[in-house]
Amino acid sequence: MDQPVDWDAAARVAGRLAPPGPRAARVQLEELVGQLRDVAGPAAEHVSRTTDLVPADGRPPADVSRVLVVDRPGWARANTQMFAVMAAPLADAGKRTTSASRLAAATQVGGVLALLAGKVLGQFDPFTPTADGRGRLLLVAPNVLHLERTMRVEPADFRLWVALHEQTHALQFAAAPWLAGHLAERSAALLGDFTDERRGDLVMSVRSVLNGGSVFDVLTEDQRGIFEEMGAAMALLEGHADHAMDEVGPWVVPSVKKIRAKFEAKRDQGASAGGAARVLRRLLGLDTKLAQYRDGARFVRAVQRDVGRGGFNAVWAGPHNLPTAAEIADPPAWVRRVHG
Repeated sequence: MDQPVDWDAAARVAGRLAPPGPRAARVQLEELVGQLRDVAGPAAEHVSRTTDLVPADGRPPADVSRVLVVDRPGWARANTQMFAVMAAPLADAGKRTTSASRLAAATQVGGVLALLAGKVLGQFDPFTPTADGRGRLLLVAPNVLHLERTMRVEPADFRLWVALHEQTHALQFAAAPWLAGHLAERSAALLGDFTDERRGDLVMSVRSVLNGGSVFDVLTEDQRGIFEEMGAAMALLEGHADHAMDEVGPWVVPSVKKIRAKFEAKRDQGASAGGAARVLRRLLGLDTKLAQYRDGARFVRAVQRDVGRGGFNAVWAGPHNLPTAAEIADPPAWVRRVHG
């Protein structure tokens, strides 16, 4: 089957276009990489104690993920590998693609990944197969270094804080083994409707963003339903991870309150940008992502106040317990539906 994108070419494009990282002495870079690797295991243990999430396969929380400390091109390459896995079901043997079309798509994908490569601190990838069945935890060293310098926060605390967020994602997927397959299936259902006849809608979506609209404007009714469903799931995952990374408390991350305050100020600064920066944020979905963090965290806090941590953790029982978009905005509605 033909893949619609030359993924190797996309990785090369992203690697060439990604902005260079901050400069540092070799000893500083080695210390950074080593510390990011070292904090990942303890971070997962802290999160497990804070959330009561444990891997369903019985492995220790500290071993929940395969930790990879990467640079910006490495992050982009890892994402092309993940996209190739997720896009595989969409390949249609009856519709051959040309080398030119695959390369053109690779240029577009690579350009987007290059823009994102300088912004992502970490990422958990539950979709790319690994030999031992664990998901990949990507920690982007130059971006961590850049932000800790920009915000002037304690490096050791910030590195652990970032790892706490990403290891929360690792534990979410390990505690709910059905989750990766469910999200992959829903993603395929959303993307599958963009057949050859509807590829023009992708161009329309870009035009819509440039004119102040959103990608939502060009979706069909069925796609909108899936889009909202996926958005609610991502709000849950991101909000829960944001909540967990702060809930471990100052006895684990002494400067956690200072880091959170500065981090939120940095987020707000980016969200208030105008001009070309504003258009870029909309195109990359960064404003939607920010809303997911905050809406999801409010949902988690509200549910846990109502039914406790154990009651909240019913959300991981199966797809039927995932909150809808309406329930993310109205946590008591989820509690009534799930707990009666």
